Amino acid sequence: MMSSTVVGQASTGRGQSFRMNLGERRTFSDRLLTVIAIAFSACALLPLFSVLYMLLIRGSSLVSLDLFTELTPGAGMENGGIGNAILGTVVVVALAAVMSLPLGLFAAIYLAEYGGDSKLAVVVRFSGKVLTGMPSILAGVFAYAIAVIALGSFSALAGGLALAILIVPTVMLTSEEALRLVPSKMKQAALGMGATRAQMVTKILVPTAMPGILTGVMLALARAAGETAPLLLTALFSDYWFEGKFDAPIASLSVLIYNFSGSPFEYQVELAWAASLVLVVLVLVLNVVAQIATRRPEEH
Repeated sequence: MMSSTVVGQASTGRGQSFRMNLGERRTFSDRLLTVIAIAFSACALLPLFSVLYMLLIRGSSLVSLDLFTELTPGAGMENGGIGNAILGTVVVVALAAVMSLPLGLFAAIYLAEYGGDSKLAVVVRFSGKVLTGMPSILAGVFAYAIAVIALGSFSALAGGLALAILIVPTVMLTSEEALRLVPSKMKQAALGMGATRAQMVTKILVPTAMPGILTGVMLALARAAGETAPLLLTALFSDYWFEGKFDAPIASLSVLIYNFSGSPFEYQVELAWAASLVLVVLVLVLNVVAQIATRRPEEH
């Protein structure tokens, strides 16, 4: 009787010890994996913060009111700004948005709600995926052949067309994904209450998916704002302010950075660093606006 009790106590002690050891191993593994994940995340963020630090050190020295209000300087000049390049970037990206956003959104609605798995939908979706991986310079070559040769000169319109080609597939695919995430019960409820399919799309589907759509739009516009190769072949550059002429060359931040970064003059190189900082801030603002605009009411 006593021996069986001793054996039982011993086995219970071994079981508790085993469970404690197992718990300790799990805790150790969890902490180890957490440390590894944090370390790899820090390594991934290191290049980003390194670039931002370098831009702040090299580009902040010229940040002033004159930088945003003066024209780009000529070769060897020791004063000037990037005001015309900032305005030109806004104009070209706005033109690209006007050309691309309706097309991308309507294509996304077709793919998500009407196309299904039809042959046309499969072709459109596949083409969009191919275009997202297309080198941006090819969009510039296409716009050069279509717009620059047709108009007979480099222009803001041609630059907007080149960027629109890059924006459309991104907006289309991200918007389609956002539309597909809308619960089918909401759509069925609207149709069951007598709404037409068009009314369901405009009143239920698109408003519900709007946060995801806006995120895709902002990401596409941010990418377009930093493109250089398409604008070199289409919009070229201008040392003057934009005067409302869409058929004339126009300045942009990305082309200014490309031109001035290899300049033999120190002031132009410093101006390229300042323009890089401004461009990064513009992209950051677009992303912050996207995050604020896509927050749902319960998150405020």
